[in-house]
Amino acid sequence: MALELNGQTIQLTWEHEPAQWSESSGVLTVTVPAGTDYWRVTHSGAIRDNGPFRYVEQIGDFEAKVRIAGTYRELYHHAGLMIRIDEKNWIKTGIEFANGQQNVSAVVTREASDWSVIPQVNRPGSIWLRLQRHKDTVQIDYSLDDATWTMVRQAYFPPEVPVRIGMMAAAPGKEDFSVTFDHFSVGPFRSLGDGE
Repeated sequence: MALELNGQTIQLTWEHEPAQWSESSGVLTVTVPAGTDYWRVTHSGAIRDNGPFRYVEQIGDFEAKVRIAGTYRELYHHAGLMIRIDEKNWIKTGIEFANGQQNVSAVVTREASDWSVIPQVNRPGSIWLRLQRHKDTVQIDYSLDDATWTMVRQAYFPPEVPVRIGMMAAAPGKEDFSVTFDHFSVGPFRSLGDGE
């Protein structure tokens, strides 16, 4: 998969490349291996940093979007977008399976992780995610149609530091699962909360 960024074609890079994945016409399909996660310290003391992550490098302000559809079955199966400086500084958002249902999830990690969720009782077949970086702020939004957006969270994130931005998934338990990403894009920042 390649992206057009500032007039240049940029290839995406894997971190923790899974054994089973395919890419065709802008669609990435991944079998997420069991025993993978991104989490740091809070609640359990655990540090997990080994989920599949397909990314490009960016600096400054930008907007990233993707649509995801997964077969979430086991507790904490999740997939979505991640912005990352290093193992101690990252934000992930996506659908996470917990309490028997899909949830729009956000985890902000700066030395230690936190977690917030918005239940999706209708179990949407797919969902759009948008992550906007502007100066020292990252805003997370989701949409069911790529038109009407709902803000999940704004969080502090260090400004003007090179980051990796891309598609992330994890299966912390004993079962793998499949997820499809499409319409992944990284483009110019417009304005926080702009749903057009």
